[in-house]
This record gives sequence, C-alpha cells and structure tokens, in this order.
Amino acid sequence: MPDRYHIHTVPTPGRFYRTGKFGGIDWREDCSRCANCVKLRCCFDVYAHEGVHNRDPLAPIGTLNECKACFSCVQGCTKGLLSLSVNPEFLEMGDDYWTPDILLSTWNQADSGKIPVSGAGYRGRFHGPGFDSIWTDMSEIVRPTRDGLHGREYISTSVDIGPKPMRLCFSPEGRLLSPPAELLELQLPAVLDLDPRIDSNSRLARARAMAARDLRTVAMVAAAEAAGLSPDLRPFVVPVFRGGDAPELGAIEAVDRMAELVDGPGLIALAEAVRAATPGAILSIRLRLAPGTGDRVMALFRAGFRVFHLSADLHGRMQGEDGSAGPHIKDALRVIHGDLVGAGVRDEVTLIVSGGIALAEHMAKSILCGADLVGVDTALSVALGCRVCRGNGPLQGEAGGDGAASSCSRCPAGIDGADAAYAARRMVNLMGAWHSQLIEVLGAMGIREVRRLRGEMGRAIFMEEIEKEAFGDLLRVTGGQGVA
Repeated sequence: MPDRYHIHTVPTPGRFYRTGKFGGIDWREDCSRCANCVKLRCCFDVYAHEGVHNRDPLAPIGTLNECKACFSCVQGCTKGLLSLSVNPEFLEMGDDYWTPDILLSTWNQADSGKIPVSGAGYRGRFHGPGFDSIWTDMSEIVRPTRDGLHGREYISTSVDIGPKPMRLCFSPEGRLLSPPAELLELQLPAVLDLDPRIDSNSRLARARAMAARDLRTVAMVAAAEAAGLSPDLRPFVVPVFRGGDAPELGAIEAVDRMAELVDGPGLIALAEAVRAATPGAILSIRLRLAPGTGDRVMALFRAGFRVFHLSADLHGRMQGEDGSAGPHIKDALRVIHGDLVGAGVRDEVTLIVSGGIALAEHMAKSILCGADLVGVDTALSVALGCRVCRGNGPLQGEAGGDGAASSCSRCPAGIDGADAAYAARRMVNLMGAWHSQLIEVLGAMGIREVRRLRGEMGRAIFMEEIEKEAFGDLLRVTGGQGVA
C-alpha cells in the first residue's frame, strides 16, 4: 500500500483585519465597571483583542469582528448592556454566489488548514441553485473502516492527466508493443488555475508554483511568467499559451511535462510548435464553456487532442455569445460527459473544469457530474484576502463583463503585492482543508479512490429530477405553472 498522502499545513494568519459575521454592540453609558465583567471572561478573548472596547470608554460603538456568537457575554452581563447582531459590513461582501459565509469560511481554512466547523449546526437551506441542488449519497457513513480521515482503509485522491490507451498490444513472444502512456499523475484532483479577474503577476505565479510543489499538483501560469520561474519549480508549472501571441512562443522552453493552449484561430499551429519543441509534453486545450463546447470537444478529439480544460464564468455558469450567463457547470458537464460516453471515448479523455469552484463540496460534485479534476482560481485569491468586490467594474458573467483583469486592477487587498512564500502557505492551507473534506465525502460514500467518483451520478440526488418525478403529473395538468 502506498504512503498515505497528507498535506502538511502551517497556521498562517491573514495580513488584514477581517470583517467578521457577528457584531457585538456594547452600550457603555450605563456600565458600572463590574469586577467580574463578562468581557474579561470571554473564552475567545474577543474583547481583549478588540482593545477599543476595554481601553476607551468614550470610543464610538463598534462591532466585534472576531465574535463567535456564543452569547455568553450577552446573557451574563448584569446590566444587559451587550447585544449581538449580524455585521452589516459583512453582508456587503461578495455577491449572491460568492456569499459572505463562503468568503469567511475560505479565510478561516487558509488560516489553519482545517475543516471548517460551524459549532451550532447547519442553519442554512437544504437546497438551492447550482451545486446546492445536488445531494450526495452518504449511505456508507456508518462503516468504521471507511470513516474518512480516521478510517483504517486508504482513500486515494490521485488522478491522471493525459491520453490513456484503451488496450495493450503484445507480440506473439509476449513483448509489449503498445507505446507507454504519457500520463501526469497528481495527488490532488485539482490544479491551481489563473484567476481571470487579476492581472498576470510573477509574484503570484511563483506562489502558485510553490504551492503546487507542496501539494504535488500543477499550477497554471501565463507563458510569459513561466519562463521566469526557477528550474526547480518547472515540473509543477503548466505554461498557458494563447494562439496568435507570437512573443509567447519564446517561452516554450519553460514547458516541462504539460502545456495548455487557449482555443483560438492559431491553435493548431501553436500546438505543432509546442510538440516540436517538447515531444513528450501533454497538451491541454482551454475552452470557454459556452453553447457548442461539446461539439468543439469532439472535433478537437478527432484532431488528436485528449485533454480539455472547460472554463466557466465566475459563478460557474456557461457563457453565451452575448456575455449572458447560461446553464450551470454541473448541467453542462453532465451533457458533455454523456456525449463522450455515448461516443465510446470517455476513458480516452481528461476533463478539467474551472469557474465557480468555491467550496470543497464543489470539487467533489464536479467530479461526480463527469469531470476528472477541477481548476481552483478565484478561491485562491479569496484565500489571500480577496472579497470578490464589485467596485472596479463588471465581473465575469455580469452584463458588460468579460472577466478581464481590469475588473480587479485596483485590488484593495493588495493581492498582487503579497509575499510569494506567504501566499503559497495560504493556498496550501486552503487545499489541505479541501482535501480533508474530500476524503470525508469519499469515505461516507464508500468510495476508496476519487477516480471512481467520476460520473457516478447514480450516487447523488439531483433536486430538479426529484421535483420532476414527484410533481411531474401535477405540472403537466397545470401547464407547468404549479398550483396555488
């Protein structure tokens, strides 16, 4: 049995004073300065950290951003001067998809590298749009041998990228005639992808490469940035080339094991140039997830390509020609995966999907819908302090937005100026927490390797299908409008 894969995390506090979910309001006018003040007995030392509430009785009322909402101070104050509410500044972060709770959870995971625990049970919705409409099968959760992180069985999270032979050919003497498979094995079903909202930056490129080395995966890096990285990081870097960008051809020497080519008019010529310079490298084709992407995948398959990176928008939606948001990535994946299965070529193809992968469960659900692995992009920026703010122009998927780097060109969190080593540690912590959650999901489903999860749609419940099965006759009678 191979060594158990483990991600070593190091606590790495964030650079900024973050906005917390709960705000404690302290009405100090009637405070009698009790000797046994509940503030001094806070088990989380929130009041000690928020010194303004202790040192300056005349300071304006403020919120406690580190509050965990245990209510012990509210209930214990003899004068009833303390109250608790949701911080309004917290509610203004992010958007409808990258919710404030997701941002805060990502920050906490990047701090510690541990699985987030709410401490008060799940109080949210049990279904919603996108990935929230999928419920996974947890029928094996009672088996002690498959108890996730603490089980006695090894749960593999490694995946392969590259063309896979469907059969082996031998000579009459028993000599293997089939060429060796050119596969790139990753110990994590995720690659560290480029954030489409942020300008290419050598410091961030180095941070992703350093994190990929520690995680034993690969980082997508703009070709121009990949050429400037040190040789020890090259095996963990995938240069991304854009067709028609002649200056990038000089960065072909940075290709080590794999290269990614953005689909466009000059794709075939660029692919031939990369193959001529590095014959053994795996080529991945990055495609914008849009109507007709499935047909494009089949056309490129017939042209000899076997690895495809499907890129959705910031909210995990298919992108229309007019910039409008289409079906969710989970629905598009199921269709493309089914088409490849129907053509009998699914096992020859590697599908990478990115865009809207905001939580560890999104990684597992994307694979369940047919992907081989995912690309993590915006979540890495959130780990460095990003709030997915909207103050500098439209974001990808919005009206007038194309995901260009200009939408985050004036980042208030200063992500592009973060130290590479610090940024790499935060990324490793986040992916370490995601890896632990993936193992928990696989263990609860009774699956011992993540490769078996691919396309296992029978191990999940899709809300749309359940509603159709339960209310199909009713909807037909009422013309699809339901009843009052």
